[in-house]
Amino acid sequence: MHDVVIRGGAILDGTGAAAFTGDLAIDGDRLAEIGGKAGPGKREIDANGLLVTPGWVDVHTHYDGQATWDPVLAPSAWHGVTTILFGNCGVGFAPVRPEHRAGLIDLMEAIEDIPGTALAEGLKWDWESFPEYLDALDRLPRTIDIAAQIPHHPLRVYVMGDRGINREAATADDVAEMRRLTEMALKAGAFGFTTSRTYSHKTNAGDSFPAISPRRPSFTASAGQ
Repeated sequence: MHDVVIRGGAILDGTGAAAFTGDLAIDGDRLAEIGGKAGPGKREIDANGLLVTPGWVDVHTHYDGQATWDPVLAPSAWHGVTTILFGNCGVGFAPVRPEHRAGLIDLMEAIEDIPGTALAEGLKWDWESFPEYLDALDRLPRTIDIAAQIPHHPLRVYVMGDRGINREAATADDVAEMRRLTEMALKAGAFGFTTSRTYSHKTNAGDSFPAISPRRPSFTASAGQ
């Protein structure tokens, strides 16, 4: 007897093939059968008239804060998403010094309209470096898989302090330190580096973001923008 049988759905197997009607059987954490008529299951789900698909991978989210306190990550988990990627648009919460925590909340609220009050209440800030942030994420059980990228704005402010906030040009030493910290983050498990060249991104006070320098930014990659 199978653990779970999903019966009679229109199966899209992710290969690009046309949908086909059949059963899907699950034993433990493995698919035992795809298509046809499966044997009985301890739990059976009627999927007649519904699509049965692999989990969705959402490569552009902003769960940087919520992922530190919410194991379910709704509403994405409710919509069939099984893997999310955050740290997009160059905004996030690591690396960070204590005096810049409120500023990072302001950036996230401004660009993504996530209430700063919710972030201020939910974030524990039990990290400073990006590897420590990944460790904090690992401490929470998960309903779905997560992946994080190191964002440019907090990285720049972490290295440059007020000079970064005021959008002064990075020095060669600043660039070298940002490169070192980015490499350290990647080795610790970051999925990439993100920034933003979108001039419409403003703080709640109407100022440009730290990475939008009057001169060419120290990093020019635009993954996640």
